[in-house]
Amino acid sequence: MSAGYICRLARISGRVQMVWFRAWTVGEAENRGIAGWVRNRKDGSVEALFSGEADAVEAMLAACREGPPKADVTDIAIQRAVAPDAPGFHQLASE
Repeated sequence: MSAGYICRLARISGRVQMVWFRAWTVGEAENRGIAGWVRNRKDGSVEALFSGEADAVEAMLAACREGPPKADVTDIAIQRAVAPDAPGFHQLASE
């Protein structure tokens, strides 16, 4: 994997709401030292912004392909993004 910092926006689809996906994501991101946020979307997906060391962000994206125990991830769309202004990782209100 590449060195340095990267930022990725991920849209995670499947059974990802009502299964503690956001809380799980906050814990996983904090453990990896990743900045950003996570929120539910009206279409039933979860959206997350991950910013940090490339290896940590790539590991977080890989973890999101599985999610917490009750999740059933069917797809994850990833795109490059701009790093957040605020430090830390936060759970945002649903969009």
